[in-house]
Amino acid sequence: MSLADTVTVMAQRLQERLQECNGDEVLKAEAGAKVQKFTEWALKCIGFHSRSQGNRDQVSQSSSMEIQLQLSAFKIFLDLAGNNLTGKDLTEAFDAACFPLTLFSSSFDHVWASGISATAIQGLLGMLVEGGADNVNQCFLEASRFGSTELVRILLQIARRNSLDVDVDLALGFASHYGKIGTMECLVEEGNAMAFLGPLMRAAERGFMQVVQWFVKRGCRDMELCLALTAATSSSQVEVAAYVLPHVPRQVLEALSVEILKAAGERSGGSLDGVAFLLHSNFLGDPATTYNAANDIARSDEEAVAPELRAFLLEHWSEAAFSEGLKEGQEHYLNMVRILKWGESPICLRDLPESLRVAIAYLPLYRDCAKTRGCLLSQRLRGQLVEAARRLGNGAMEEASQGRELLAVLEHHLPPFLVHASNAPWDYP
Repeated sequence: MSLADTVTVMAQRLQERLQECNGDEVLKAEAGAKVQKFTEWALKCIGFHSRSQGNRDQVSQSSSMEIQLQLSAFKIFLDLAGNNLTGKDLTEAFDAACFPLTLFSSSFDHVWASGISATAIQGLLGMLVEGGADNVNQCFLEASRFGSTELVRILLQIARRNSLDVDVDLALGFASHYGKIGTMECLVEEGNAMAFLGPLMRAAERGFMQVVQWFVKRGCRDMELCLALTAATSSSQVEVAAYVLPHVPRQVLEALSVEILKAAGERSGGSLDGVAFLLHSNFLGDPATTYNAANDIARSDEEAVAPELRAFLLEHWSEAAFSEGLKEGQEHYLNMVRILKWGESPICLRDLPESLRVAIAYLPLYRDCAKTRGCLLSQRLRGQLVEAARRLGNGAMEEASQGRELLAVLEHHLPPFLVHASNAPWDYP
């Protein structure tokens, strides 16, 4: 962008920023005018650096001397002004110098952060802090929010040099909220930010996969991963939950399985898709253990269990749901027998090939089971499927049989073209 374009865009973003603030409109307008005046110097520094890139060898020495002279002149100005400049004035100047860099530094060549322009900015900001500017942390957080990694790095150096506290963990939260991965890396590697839990949970809750992946690859504690899984589950962020789940140690899941499901149900906001995902994916690694965890919550009378979660598990995932599924399967079979014997349809179902009769009877059930994402069926569907498998000549089928095995029985009796048209996802471990 040209300097003129930069100023135009900056003015637009300035108005957006001011609109977010509470306060008198007149004061906002005055603040806006002040900020735009103060930004010219910083923008000229960046523009000068961009122009000098093509002829660096010839101008580096003179430009460096020019910057030092400018900084010396500014220092003399501050000394002469003395008490005529208040801490508030210096704080406003510091904010004004940081503001354009906060918004635009990522739009320029990143080399500027280690060049003459950075020296100028760092010198200017350093003098303002020495003079009494007290908003380093505020500007640091703002730069982190906008992903101005170069300015974040400069402010970290100024804070260390002047023994100032900057909230690197809160800054990490801002940067992660807006997906500023480069700034996040700077805050962790150079700012020693260590508070991963809050940002990780919020990213999981919002389904921000890129940020979640970054935290996981950087290395998270077992409980941080477990809480991130709970956050993704409660918000029905299934893709994020599917990514985090394999990273949570099995022993942690086994120890906290009931609490994870209860917490996810309590914060679900009306959707239990995340809970269904965990159960369908057999998140405890053993079908019986996963079913038992769901059944324990369904039968629990604890007040901590959300009524919606209890009702959902009781209807679909409890032992009672399995019994109800068996009963529904039996009633369905009897209805089919009655139709075959006494039905008045002009099409005589008994004259159809057996595979078509099976399709008429059980294709809806097969499709319901086949579209399930995961390796476990709900207990209700499993009950219906067990009964169907028994009626199709596999009387020895045990109630402990699982989805794949049971579906294979139906597939064996269905016409092949219907089986291929209803392929199951079964894509979760």
